[in-house]
Amino acid sequence: MASLIGKVAIVTAASRGIGAAVAQRLSQDGAAVVVNYVASPEKATAVVNAIEAQGGKAIAIQANVANQADVQRLFDETEQQFGPIDIVVNVAGVSVFKPHTELTDEDFEKVFSVNAKGAMYVLQAAANRVKDGGRIVQFSTGGTMMPIAAGGVYAASKAAGERFAFALAKEIGHRQVTVNVVSPGVTDTDGLVLPEPAIAHLVSQTPLGRLGQPTDIANVVAFLVGDDAHWMTGQNLQVNGGIL
Repeated sequence: MASLIGKVAIVTAASRGIGAAVAQRLSQDGAAVVVNYVASPEKATAVVNAIEAQGGKAIAIQANVANQADVQRLFDETEQQFGPIDIVVNVAGVSVFKPHTELTDEDFEKVFSVNAKGAMYVLQAAANRVKDGGRIVQFSTGGTMMPIAAGGVYAASKAAGERFAFALAKEIGHRQVTVNVVSPGVTDTDGLVLPEPAIAHLVSQTPLGRLGQPTDIANVVAFLVGDDAHWMTGQNLQVNGGIL
């Protein structure tokens, strides 16, 4: 499609899974892509190599979204390497699934530090750095709309990121910057940590009868950051195969 030629995109948590699929899709559409990672330089390099093998431009930058200084450095290095930023896609997230009565302070800190505080930091930086007319996409989860047992702390942390994004859409819309949320359903990645019976049950509730694939999610992100979505902001797209 090459609809993003000349654009610069940051994709957090892009060394694997959905993030990697998003980075590769945006590159296919013409963007220069920053592949952010936390602790997997080899995997991030592999994504960069795959993009370059297809004729795209990409670099890998290490940064932990839960660290504000890291986030600022991520944006600084992106501008130094590629110039002004057009697109930010915050895929980064961690999960804990436990019954509510078994949750610990450590569980809470683990998910809220990345999913809530990290979302705040990335969205703040994006609001300050993205060019007028740019695109911001915050990732959430279908679990904020369809509660599941043992998913309370994860869904709560992701709901915080949604609310940050919806408020930001109101705050920077005058600059023609759109801010939207993508909420994947059950997706086939190595981050899918639910027990097999729970996964099977969720798939059985999905009219399309299968797990989502990372490319299914990446295709929706590509739409949101492209020209055809310029009149869509403050929305939460449930990319879940119609799960009931």
